[in-house]
Amino acid sequence: MRYDLVIFDNDGVLVDSEPISNRLLAGYLTELGHPTSYEESLRDYMGAAMHRVHDLVEERTGQRLPDDFDDVFHARVFAAFERELKPVAGAVDVLERLVADGVPYCVASSGSHARIRTGHRATGLDEWFEEQWVFSSEDVGRGKPAPDLFLYAAEQMGVAPERCVVVEDSPLGVRAAVSAGMDVYGFTAMTPAERLAEADQLFGDLRDLPDLLV
Repeated sequence: MRYDLVIFDNDGVLVDSEPISNRLLAGYLTELGHPTSYEESLRDYMGAAMHRVHDLVEERTGQRLPDDFDDVFHARVFAAFERELKPVAGAVDVLERLVADGVPYCVASSGSHARIRTGHRATGLDEWFEEQWVFSSEDVGRGKPAPDLFLYAAEQMGVAPERCVVVEDSPLGVRAAVSAGMDVYGFTAMTPAERLAEADQLFGDLRDLPDLLV
């Protein structure tokens, strides 16, 4: 393969969590008096760190979300993950292929470490990721679309940015990867291709990824 490191986004790329988390986020915001549809949640928050939710609500309404918003939301999400979460179709196939080909990989997610690990345990993907291969927006000052998280992951893995490829399904993530000077492949399973137009390559089935990286 022509890259020295594959950096995966997590939600929507490895674990099929976006429908669950955005359904719950839209419901919770609506419950708190900020009417939000599932589609609006996907549009505004998919791929973002939690601070974006707080920032946008305050910007639009002048009101701050409750201090325990993140804790309550994550508790609901984690409980739903235990009941419902599955890996994205083809995720294990791709990881098996990368291991077989000796290609290093890691995950760099806007989600917290607890969210990443909860999702991986619920889906069985935890066996594919050593602790030192998991990076979260908690590790850096700014989340996506800033490039910080991807640059941090590459540095920790010992690979130059130009030798990395990022696999992303959100416009914020694609923008972050471009800003980091990395190639980025846009996964269109849930996101319209035109919203990922900045990506170097678009694909809709995760199982096609290894052949695209050759």
